[in-house]
Amino acid sequence: MTSNRPYLLRAIYDWITDNNLTPYVLVDATREGVRVPPQVVKNGQVVLNLAMRAVAHLDLSNEWISFQARFSGTSQQIYIPVHAVLALYAQENGQGMMFPAEEGGDTPPSPSSPDDSTPPAPDGDGNGDKPKRSGSHLRVVK
Repeated sequence: MTSNRPYLLRAIYDWITDNNLTPYVLVDATREGVRVPPQVVKNGQVVLNLAMRAVAHLDLSNEWISFQARFSGTSQQIYIPVHAVLALYAQENGQGMMFPAEEGGDTPPSPSSPDDSTPPAPDGDGNGDKPKRSGSHLRVVK
């Protein structure tokens, strides 16, 4: 079976945002494939705000969390392999979920180019092949 981590991340993210709280993610920045500005890493970890007002083009896929965010006034593309996520929680009250540092068999997908570990680029419209998180993904089916 595939890892349940990406499914739990999406569910916890939706739960936090549906309750009008601010989702924060704790990342093991030492894991292969993590692309965050080095100046935000402290003791090998980084905490990032995933609120829709703080990021653009948030994609919570099965392999990666990716988005654009501003650091020191500069917009940067952030890539976090799902296996590098240590916790997802609400900033206001700390409620959320912690994940084990190691998960057996969980490895990042092969990089698209041999010289870096960036996930594949999205298609021409900039949205990739999965819908971005801009609210509830549920809809009425008739």
